[in-house]
Amino acid sequence: MDDAEIVIGPVDLAARVDEALAVQAVAFGLDAEEVAVRRHIVLRHLLSPGARAYGATTPGGRLVGFVYGMPNDRGHWWSTVVETYLRATGTADWLDDSFTITELHVHPDFQGRGAGRTLLTTITDTADEPRSILSAIDTESPARRLYRSLGYRDLARRVHFPSAPRPYAVMGAPLPLPRGN
Repeated sequence: MDDAEIVIGPVDLAARVDEALAVQAVAFGLDAEEVAVRRHIVLRHLLSPGARAYGATTPGGRLVGFVYGMPNDRGHWWSTVVETYLRATGTADWLDDSFTITELHVHPDFQGRGAGRTLLTTITDTADEPRSILSAIDTESPARRLYRSLGYRDLARRVHFPSAPRPYAVMGAPLPLPRGN
């Protein structure tokens, strides 16, 4: 498939949550039980003030990638977990005035073509906040390389989320993110 055929644009993620989670399941290796739990979480997140989503679709309308996020709220579960780790590194102020990337996933058949980069820059271009934060599995990966190439830096590492088997890194970048490859 020609990369130019993938279209990035706003997506009604609540209406397409099952398609999005199917992409996430393949990209992230989730089983049916994990998908069911995440479905409720995604739908709840989308009710948050300022939450928005973008999708990567093929000409036939197949969703092959998505991103969603929202202005950070220190009262959200994610913030309460990462705050301790950010305090330890002197970066807890990143929880204020930041746009959080909650999820970003691209189907493996479509990775490495720029869809993830475009999804991330497109959603952060809509943010009023001066910076963005996210968490990623704390290992060297294409995702972490992408984030670094866009200016994200590690704010805290070895972050442990309840029920997550692997540690995460919390990363942050000033906005706007750079364009191009």
